[in-house]
Amino acid sequence: MGGSLSFVIAVVLVAAIVTGVVLLQMAEAFLARQKSHIATTAKSGLDDMFIFVDPTKIFYYNVVVLVVVPLVLWFMFDMAIVAAAAAIIITIMPKFVVKYLRKRRLTMFERQLPDALLMISGGMRAGASLAVAMESMVKEQKPPLSQEFELMLREQRLGVDFDTALKNMEKRMPLQDFILVIAGMRISREVGGNFAEILETLADTLRRKHQMEGKIDALTAQGRMQGLIMTCLPLFLLLALTKMEPEAMEPLYNTMYGWATLGVVAIMEVIGYVAIQKVVSIDV
Repeated sequence: MGGSLSFVIAVVLVAAIVTGVVLLQMAEAFLARQKSHIATTAKSGLDDMFIFVDPTKIFYYNVVVLVVVPLVLWFMFDMAIVAAAAAIIITIMPKFVVKYLRKRRLTMFERQLPDALLMISGGMRAGASLAVAMESMVKEQKPPLSQEFELMLREQRLGVDFDTALKNMEKRMPLQDFILVIAGMRISREVGGNFAEILETLADTLRRKHQMEGKIDALTAQGRMQGLIMTCLPLFLLLALTKMEPEAMEPLYNTMYGWATLGVVAIMEVIGYVAIQKVVSIDV
């Protein structure tokens, strides 16, 4: 009897050690992939936005948050599913943060573009060359537009062709409005014409487009708010019921059927929110 018990204990210990080693290897592989992903995102995304941060520091911060926040939520709510959801969100958060920052930068650049074109046109009408007019505009404008045009001017000083510098800036700022401006600049340099007048026409066209987009945003604001409220309402109801009737809601958080139900609810919430956003998003 004693020998059988010792054998069982030994088997359990070996199984625990093997499981621990496998979990450590999986954790190491996950952290390596996460570090590589953060480094790639920081290199391709943050550098293009002139945000220079050490990717290693971002990785360490992400790991600390990934460990601390789920544990805190687990102790606060005593729900493993809440901690797991927080861990998943924190894991994918760097990608969406970079995406949000890039989208905001592109929007700011697009809003600054008409005024910048008018400043370049005014400088050229005063007798300055295109390069001098652009340098004057860069001194007056704010980032991100000033940063992008200044980088283009620096490339030209280092011997890069004007068209190549424009293409590089187009890759960094893939906006339809800016592509239209670059096309106008290339055509004007090839066939000639009153370049200052062309820039003024482009600036007026972009300003009218932005005004139309502002009106559309104002008209669709109610629909976007309704989509947000309809998406958040089930979540608030879930939290309220959990606070009011914790015993009745406990199977929803501690059983497989409950987790499956929450998963279906989450998928339907995402589908509904995306569908509403598609309806109220009108591209000009």
